Amino acid sequence: MEFVRTFAQVGAGDVALAGGKGANLGELVAAGLPVPPGVVLTTDAYAAFVAAAGLDVTALAEQGDEAIHAAFLAAPVPDAVAAEVRAAYAELGAPPVAVRSSATAEDLADASFAGQQETYLDVRGADALLDAVVRCWASLWTARAVDYRDRQGIAPADVRLAVVIQTMVDAEASGVLFTADPTTGRRDRIVVSAAWGLGESVVGGLVATDEFVVDAGTLTEVGRTIADKAEMTVSTGGGTAQVVVPGQRRRAPVLDAAGVSELAGLGARAQQHFGVPQDLEWVRADGAFALVQSRPITALPPPAAPPPETWPLPYPGGLYFRASIVEQMPSPLTPLFADLIDPAVTGSIRDLLAQAFGRPVPEGDLTFPTINGYAYYFYRTRGLLRMTLMTPRAILALNRPETLGGVRGWRERAHPAYTAVVEHWKAVDLATLSAEELLDAVTVLLRAGTTYYTAVQSVIPLAATAEITFSTFYDRLVRRAGDPPANVLLLGEDSEPIRAERSLWALSVLARETGTDTEEWQARFREHLDRFGHAVFDLDFAEPTAADDPGTLLDTVRFQASGLGTDPDVRQQRLRAERDAHVRRMRARLDPVRRRVFDALLARARTLGPVREDALTDVGLAWPVMRRMLRELGGRLPVGPDDVFWLTEAELRAAIRGETVDPPVADRRALRRGRALVSPPQMLPRSRWAERVIGPFMPGAVSPAGQELTGRAGSSGTATGVARVLRGQEDFGAMQPGEVLVARMTTPAWTPLFARAAAVVTDIGGPLSHSSIVAREYGIPAVLGTGSATERIRTGDRVRVDGDAGTVVVLQEIFSDPVESRRRGSS
Repeated sequence: MEFVRTFAQVGAGDVALAGGKGANLGELVAAGLPVPPGVVLTTDAYAAFVAAAGLDVTALAEQGDEAIHAAFLAAPVPDAVAAEVRAAYAELGAPPVAVRSSATAEDLADASFAGQQETYLDVRGADALLDAVVRCWASLWTARAVDYRDRQGIAPADVRLAVVIQTMVDAEASGVLFTADPTTGRRDRIVVSAAWGLGESVVGGLVATDEFVVDAGTLTEVGRTIADKAEMTVSTGGGTAQVVVPGQRRRAPVLDAAGVSELAGLGARAQQHFGVPQDLEWVRADGAFALVQSRPITALPPPAAPPPETWPLPYPGGLYFRASIVEQMPSPLTPLFADLIDPAVTGSIRDLLAQAFGRPVPEGDLTFPTINGYAYYFYRTRGLLRMTLMTPRAILALNRPETLGGVRGWRERAHPAYTAVVEHWKAVDLATLSAEELLDAVTVLLRAGTTYYTAVQSVIPLAATAEITFSTFYDRLVRRAGDPPANVLLLGEDSEPIRAERSLWALSVLARETGTDTEEWQARFREHLDRFGHAVFDLDFAEPTAADDPGTLLDTVRFQASGLGTDPDVRQQRLRAERDAHVRRMRARLDPVRRRVFDALLARARTLGPVREDALTDVGLAWPVMRRMLRELGGRLPVGPDDVFWLTEAELRAAIRGETVDPPVADRRALRRGRALVSPPQMLPRSRWAERVIGPFMPGAVSPAGQELTGRAGSSGTATGVARVLRGQEDFGAMQPGEVLVARMTTPAWTPLFARAAAVVTDIGGPLSHSSIVAREYGIPAVLGTGSATERIRTGDRVRVDGDAGTVVVLQEIFSDPVESRRRGSS
């Protein structure tokens, strides 16, 4: 036959002819795996149909789905093609069949495209079969499929469609099997989802499924979750329908242990044949399993260890907090950073407290350990009580002129001192330093950075107190019905993040005029990186800054150059005009005494707010230098520049001495990924008195289970949109305009994303955090300190953010990515 191939006649080299799905089915047959019989109607048949009908598919696609469907359905199938389809159908025995689209860009190792074209089940009769084939051909040009290909960078001329015609299995059970865990990336786990009836509803996430986790080596179960399976999909004799699952089967396991093991064995054989982890769809009828589809798992994350379930405390008799500098460490720490940051933070805090209290802090009262890789402050109970009682005296001491504290101390001493240390080491030729000198220089710079941060900690309370004092006075003695919130009167001031945004905007304007490849643009961009590129996304120096990896900034330039951005100067002028109009109106109605107090408190809050942002932005001044030093050091040693961060300090010093070290870097990376799947408690151990007394001052809470999360109102307004959960800088490129940004926390380095976001939600933070301040400037709602947003919300969920009430509601769990949809459908 010219247009029809059996599964045995196609394989991996026939994607252009059989499409991804057809080629993979041929490979399953070649591997000797059970596959329902069928054939592939090749892409040549599709080409013959389009040519005979004279269809301009590109022009039709621009007119929309209805136009292309109407044109395809009105065109006759060429006689030669129709005759081969009828003959092949007869050879199969004219059974009910499943008719599935098989695009040439589908089910490949680098692009799934699953669900982008149509599938028709329980098709009966040759005429109905030909009709289903034409509908599959037409589905290649739906708006959904065209948009998906555009986002994958696949040109219209580069894709064609084959059609798989497969004997329909009236399945008693069906589901999906992943030969690696799609959530954690563990390659030693097989995950099976199972439901009663046909499998299309499982793939589409329409029904609840049982989940079985299998050890890939022994093929034995290591976990199972049995769902309440209220509905299932069944054949109707010419289609499918959703029906109610009989009561006795709703909570009964779809598969027993033997069935799970047998099915996992089929998956293991498929993975062995293809050589990469597979996403398979399976059915069972009359007790026998069959595989109906297979594709590579295209979105499989790197391997991750199991998430931690307990939080063992390294020291008794005290409290552990995730606050202050820890807010800049949202992820589990890498081994080298964990070892070096402990003495740096502990030393700088001990120095600060010695200044404040007039005597050294007793040994052991303060440390900076990690629990499951997450950084915590540890204060022994006696030391915490002593410091609490002496806090008023400490505040006065830290703001004396000779200290690093306060705005004056930060501006005149702390910032210049830190800058001098960084500039000194920036000027040093790293090639002239020995390996030991490089590591010692890193410890000097890290200590300088933490010392600077302790100085910044004296600025933050001043800014917070100024805003709280003004807001309290305003709300109680000035504000009337219809007046704006207090923070509206504080908007429009300049700060380092706003200056960085203005610089990026100027770069985008220049890019529209000259492009980004000109010498002038490149020089201006280097100037931007020199001034602003040190802003950190995460203080762990394993994470690159914008100076190391400017991809996020380039994405922002492209976004703004496309005309979607907003000129920050125009926005700031509008905010200032609106706030000044409000202020004039309020001052006019105040009596002289209240007006003087209002003016003084407003001026102080406006002055200190930008200082806080300026101070925080420069915390990372030393980070690009430290990263260069460590990568230089790693490059001289057998570990290499990318793995040096995964050594402990002891291992690194041993390697410097010439000793052989062989750290389990891959295992440590997997351990960190597993730990990153959980949100760490803000305070340990959990106790009623601590949660009541200290809990309200912590930057994160724990929202109760359910669809609504409660946090702190950070920026007014409400917004509804699709969530985008960002774990770090590596995810920034996925952020789309109009999405709700969900993150553990944000730093000044995250500011470019706010221009695209409809709203901001964080695990950590409050009304005076960077997230809320910048969100107000952008006029988007923000809810901070939810404690668990990054765990409870998934990318693709539709959420409503209420920045006045401090709530986030998950309206609907939607997954635009079919791979992610199947992943959630099996969990």
